[in-house]
Amino acid sequence: MQADPRALRFAATVTAVVLALVLITDSVWLLAAQTAVFALGAVGASPYGMVFKGIVKSPPRELEDARPPRFAQLVGLAFALAALVGHATQIAPLALGATAAALFAAFLNAAFGFCLGCETYLIIRRLLPAAR
Repeated sequence: MQADPRALRFAATVTAVVLALVLITDSVWLLAAQTAVFALGAVGASPYGMVFKGIVKSPPRELEDARPPRFAQLVGLAFALAALVGHATQIAPLALGATAAALFAAFLNAAFGFCLGCETYLIIRRLLPAAR
């Protein structure tokens, strides 16, 4: 399966904004919504990507493998779940740290086009030949 890199960067931008708002407002509901978005993105059904497709009508110049971004969404899901656990157990450093880590990764992709989760996926693929 292939993905439009413009949609991926758009999704990272929206994700960064949402996670920044989570840190500013300490909204567990907004964090839960973003967690659901990560889960949907991990299975290739990102709502942010769907919004992008509805806005942008021009076809992409190139496509990229969808597996690394899906893995990145899975990593984001893990951090968001950790943040939710931090909120539920009132362990503020876990809640804030996990949210900040996810925000950092989303910001790297949004601002610089560097997908930390995608790069991690590629490293794992190189290190574990059985994962191919």
